[in-house]
Amino acid sequence: MTMVWVVYDITDNSTRSKVARICLDRGLYRVQKSVFLGTLNANERDSLALECESVIDPTADSVYVFPMDGESFKKVKLLGQAFDKSLVSDEVLTKFF
Repeated sequence: MTMVWVVYDITDNSTRSKVARICLDRGLYRVQKSVFLGTLNANERDSLALECESVIDPTADSVYVFPMDGESFKKVKLLGQAFDKSLVSDEVLTKFF
């Protein structure tokens, strides 16, 4: 399992909701309105990317799926109204699902 950031910029509200639902259905934690974070294995990451690709308009929208190792995640700096870093770990946390 790898920590994964999903970041998107989507113009259509319906499409944006579909991508958010795809992320939530995979157990990702919403960090900001268009940013999700969680752990996925390689197959889950590929599946998420394919499903997002099938619903977006590639001429207007963008979705980024960034894998991140645990050591790099520990170095993330949270400023201002940041999310609670302790809520996201290398294991899926059942309290969110």
